[in-house]
Amino acid sequence: MKRQILSLLLAALMLISVLAGCGKPADENQGTEPPATDGEQGNETEGTENGDISLPSEENYDGKLVFDRSMELSYAKCFSVDYYKGGYKLATISDGTKMLIVPDGMSVPADAPEGAIILQQPVNNIMVASTPVTSLINAIGALDAISLTTYDADSWYIDSVKNAITRGSLVYVGDYKAPDYEKITAAGCTLAFYSTMLTEDVAAQLDALGVDVVLDQSADEEHPLARVEWAKLYGAIFDREAEAEEVFNAQAAYIDEISKAENTGKTVAIFYITSKGALYARNADDYMAKMVDLAGGKYALPDVGVGESGTVKMEFEAFYDGAKDADYIIYVWSLGGKPETLEDFLGRADILSELKAVKEGNVWCTTPDFFQIQDTIGSMVNDIHLMLTAGESTDALTYLRRLK
Repeated sequence: MKRQILSLLLAALMLISVLAGCGKPADENQGTEPPATDGEQGNETEGTENGDISLPSEENYDGKLVFDRSMELSYAKCFSVDYYKGGYKLATISDGTKMLIVPDGMSVPADAPEGAIILQQPVNNIMVASTPVTSLINAIGALDAISLTTYDADSWYIDSVKNAITRGSLVYVGDYKAPDYEKITAAGCTLAFYSTMLTEDVAAQLDALGVDVVLDQSADEEHPLARVEWAKLYGAIFDREAEAEEVFNAQAAYIDEISKAENTGKTVAIFYITSKGALYARNADDYMAKMVDLAGGKYALPDVGVGESGTVKMEFEAFYDGAKDADYIIYVWSLGGKPETLEDFLGRADILSELKAVKEGNVWCTTPDFFQIQDTIGSMVNDIHLMLTAGESTDALTYLRRLK
């Protein structure tokens, strides 16, 4: 009897257990973590071993060089910038110079490229011995990073630079060929940007003082807009990439718009005459000759200095033979004798009066700031285009003026 009662009790207990398990469906999340919130969705790591899903931990890139991407460039070929995780950047210039840009608060990686100049951000207290480089740095809003210059206040046509010298935040340290090394040392400057006109003796002196020198190679670029694109290099150094992109895009927009217009077919000769009477014409592959092409014209001396940038000295007769039928003349005012009138210009040589452009009143001069403002090359090209299409009533543009 007791055995029967015990059996009945066990059976009852088993029935109650079954009913408890079947009373309602089990929650499908029962026994697991709560479902992800909106802010957590998409953080899962897919494809993990055995199908496991886990959230990645925040990587610490301090002191590490883990490649991320490279800067996109449209025209510039003489520099590149590689971006690394954690904000590191490696800038490389065509002459082999490397600059490793280290973010503020981050340490220098042990595997930094050998010989690279280490630039710990924020980068400031630098010397710039190049007006075009200064114009680019100024254009991206980083002028305050420059503390020393090799051009005095009277040499500048950029108002913000002149004002900085006047108030003392930018100090003139002498000519770039013979700077005041005591002032450079006193300023604690350890970085200088020069053009390729840096002399060996100055380079040696700066090296002895522990000043790293970077040579801007923008003058070696093939396309005029590539010179503007060097703003992106300085944008990377000073953490102003967005500003540099804006500067470049604004100048590229001028060229894009001009390219939609029909080519004028007008020819242009570009030259200057020194105070000693020597004539120098721009070479056929110089960036100013290419600016004429971009403006919808044609350089009048296509066989002069082919494959070369810069200028070439010419005899007046040889120049006349090539430029006598040119529709326009652009006289580089800041490099030669500085004529204020057409009469001043013609006084440089009698043969000039026989040029077609002179007879038709199409002699134009560059403005004094033409070579200082590298950030506005697109606007300069636009001025050349306007010159080629302007009527007789137009006497002055932003960077060009007619000699009368």
